[in-house]
Amino acid sequence: MAKTLFYDLETSYNEGAYFQLYREGNILFTTRHWHLLSFAYKWLGEKTTHVKALPDYKTYKTDKRNDVELVKDLWGLFNQADIIVAHNGNAFDSKKSLSRFIFHGLKPPTPYKQIDTKLVAKRYFRFDSNKLDDLADFLGVGRKLHTGGVKLWQDCINGDLKAWNVMKRYNKQDVVLLEKIYMIFRPYITVHPNIALLNGKTLACPNCGSENIVREGYKITRVNKMQQYRCKDCGAWGSAPVKKNEQTQKITQVR
Repeated sequence: MAKTLFYDLETSYNEGAYFQLYREGNILFTTRHWHLLSFAYKWLGEKTTHVKALPDYKTYKTDKRNDVELVKDLWGLFNQADIIVAHNGNAFDSKKSLSRFIFHGLKPPTPYKQIDTKLVAKRYFRFDSNKLDDLADFLGVGRKLHTGGVKLWQDCINGDLKAWNVMKRYNKQDVVLLEKIYMIFRPYITVHPNIALLNGKTLACPNCGSENIVREGYKITRVNKMQQYRCKDCGAWGSAPVKKNEQTQKITQVR
């Protein structure tokens, strides 16, 4: 069965030298590059949302910035997933993840499909804001946790274990909101990876994989007549070409 992973990263900041605070272009050089602090994740269909952070590993006692074991665990999740979902994932989480993979000499994980809920919001809707917190509030599924600002990141980097507990709760809540938003968006995503094909089914919803579907009319393209289907579970539409002398059509063909 297709495995869908929800995840969210928290990273440290770059540290550098400058002459004047807040003046554009005054950074002289970077004295320390960013690293991974934590990640939260959940598999679709799983009840538990997980979070892992640097203090969870033995290496933290000797090197508080060593993220190699944390990054390897993240790579392992990517390697299992068929579909990976993140908010602003294409621009941030995915590229940050791959940057740490290559930094630690890891090879590319097994190929997967990506869904970025921020890009989904931009493509299909016109919300006042596409930020995770604002979308969650607008859709009535919750809010992000307040962190108090950059001080939380500073305290974590300095080894404050109480701050780390706050960071982990903050990271975890983002994934909780991410999944809820994705579930609302899912039936609208016309370019969603075909779950039916991934599950090896021939007559099922392409967005959620449910076989609880009904035929609802036809649509005409320039080259074919298409049978339309609606999923009675998630509400997504699917379609397949109508062929002569064929009573049972495949939903998993071109939508």
